[in-house]
Amino acid sequence: MIKHSIRVTPNRKGIWFIVNRGRIWLSAKRELPQGTYNELILSAEPEQFCLIGQLGDQDAYLLVNHDHIANEDEWVTPRELLTVSEETFQLAARAVQVALFLQTHRFCGQCGSAMSLVSWELAALCNKCGHRCYPRIAPCVLVGIVKDNQILLARSNRHRAGFFSILAGFVESGETLEQAAVREVKEEVGIDIANLRYVGSQPWPFPHSLMTGFIADYVAGDIVCQPHEIEEAYWFSFDQLPETPLEQTLSGQIIAQLKQISGNKKAT
Repeated sequence: MIKHSIRVTPNRKGIWFIVNRGRIWLSAKRELPQGTYNELILSAEPEQFCLIGQLGDQDAYLLVNHDHIANEDEWVTPRELLTVSEETFQLAARAVQVALFLQTHRFCGQCGSAMSLVSWELAALCNKCGHRCYPRIAPCVLVGIVKDNQILLARSNRHRAGFFSILAGFVESGETLEQAAVREVKEEVGIDIANLRYVGSQPWPFPHSLMTGFIADYVAGDIVCQPHEIEEAYWFSFDQLPETPLEQTLSGQIIAQLKQISGNKKAT
């Protein structure tokens, strides 16, 4: 639960997610700062403050502070906290997404008047025209595709050479998740798939995405990479995989799951 109707007090104690431009500040020990508010060393008062959840037995707070930069090396993306714990990453992703919402909804998109935060839910309200906004969540599909004990992996133009992952794409207006998966695969590599099975989901600060994962079976078609989007794509044997995402990511979990299924089939 995210609460805005609380005050910053010197003795308020918890774990602090200090956000600046989509990044999170770590202490000299490369840890999230903990303790009371007055123990934090801030160059300016935070522009926004709210409770975003709990981590262990501690309350977790978001501080939006655009002036709190002393050393660029002290700031990390939420992705860099994946290896700490799933709970830490989820709160980091939430902190960054809420900070972006607060930053981009200071004024009404309908009449231009100043917006104010609603105290009982995470929403911004225009007191002049009544327009209410909620944080945007953009659903994205991830699809692991198998064919004859091989997996289809691709490299987008955003990834470095040698790094491959499963296919991904955003859901368009009026689509189901399954329709989006079929369309994205067809558009990006030109093949047809079927028998989609849901795997799981993961919040992702890209900057406000919700990843939904599927595995699917190859049906027909040859690989034809979408220009300006997919640099290269191949069928890989599970015993000769290239560099792929960390297993803490949903895409890495899907690859690991398909690899395990392939290994079980070979064993039988």
